[in-house]
Amino acid sequence: MDSSKINIIGAGLAGCEAAWQLAIRGVKVKLFEMKPKKFSPAHKSEKLAELVCSNSLRSNQLQSAVGILKEEMRMAGSLIIEAADKTKVPAGKALAVDREAFSSYITEKITNHPNIELIREEITSISNDNITIIATGPLTSEPLSLAIKKIIGEDYLYFYDAIAPIVLAESINMQIAFKASRYEKGDNKEGDYINCPLTEEEYKRFVTELLKAKKVPLKEFEKAAYFEGCLPIEVMAERGIETLRFGPMKPIGLKDPRTGKTPYAVVQLRMEDQEGTMYNMVGFQTKLTYPEQKRVFRLIPGLENAEFVRLGSIHRNTFVCAPKVIDETLRLKNMPNIFLAGQISGVEGYVESTAMGFIAAVNIWQFINNKIPVIPPKTTAHGALIHHISKANPKTFQPMNVNFGLFKRLDKKLPKKQRAIFYANRAIKDWEEYLKHIK
Repeated sequence: MDSSKINIIGAGLAGCEAAWQLAIRGVKVKLFEMKPKKFSPAHKSEKLAELVCSNSLRSNQLQSAVGILKEEMRMAGSLIIEAADKTKVPAGKALAVDREAFSSYITEKITNHPNIELIREEITSISNDNITIIATGPLTSEPLSLAIKKIIGEDYLYFYDAIAPIVLAESINMQIAFKASRYEKGDNKEGDYINCPLTEEEYKRFVTELLKAKKVPLKEFEKAAYFEGCLPIEVMAERGIETLRFGPMKPIGLKDPRTGKTPYAVVQLRMEDQEGTMYNMVGFQTKLTYPEQKRVFRLIPGLENAEFVRLGSIHRNTFVCAPKVIDETLRLKNMPNIFLAGQISGVEGYVESTAMGFIAAVNIWQFINNKIPVIPPKTTAHGALIHHISKANPKTFQPMNVNFGLFKRLDKKLPKKQRAIFYANRAIKDWEEYLKHIK
């Protein structure tokens, strides 16, 4: 492999991580980004690594699979996790960021590195002559989608991901809403979340109107196949009147200070920026029309006068049937100079996508230095993800967040809390050994 011609298509989370990992290892990189010449339906900013859905990177605790993945990335010098840690906002046990500060931090790092050449143009074709990482994410442009489809010889799979609304903080009625974290846990004594409590009557009225609300129609050739971890709020409501009370509107662990009791249901709002001027409606991703979102969501007590700085929307996620087309190094089986990274490679989530950018870059670095790539073991979060996307049954394959079900099984049965600690300790130990091999 010729190390003088490393191309990376897409400057999202995975693309920026891959570019950074190669650059700090002394490899020259050309990073292609089509913005601002062309924007996807969900992107608005010219900056790199733009977060278009939630501003949360989910749990930051080692007792969770994604928390382990983050810790592995910190140990490996991840640019994305460094940026998240630098720009975080209060979010209880989660790692949430000020999305503008987060994107600005990464953009500055990438544009100022001497080994990275940022080229603002759309790529519509792919050549096997150069080493290339395709990291265009879930919103790959139509021309490039067709080019990728042509070279892999397989049809794409599609599903739809919905974006949650963001509310202006000063428009929230704090005479009704209250600040608190579940079970009083979190970084902020006052509480990391704003909570809007609902009585049984208010909840049932909200669900009724939600189900009646108009939705954005899909095109005739499109079929909605939602990712279970990010279902639109109205799709969840269709599963039964009580579904939301056991999902994003669950009141467990919260008490309304006005009554001293647990509300019938709760809508939680998570800080969107470091200044606390905007709040994200947790779990309220939606495909309702804009007028209907305003009408229905203002039925929530505390949000009756809500000003929405961003309304929810729906967009297509694009990914390949990874077990058929890529190997454990993330390169295409039929075109060994082409690597996939990020969500298009068959993972789900910000952190998982970034992790695949890291793995693609490290494997390329090993290839160009005539080394046999070292694959992280399945006992690690990175290894568990790679094993899933490269070894899963192609007939039933779908993107998945990192979870303990993907890790190598334990040799003995342990209580749930002990299992999480064991997984974490084992993963960190084995990840340390992996890092020694790739230095």
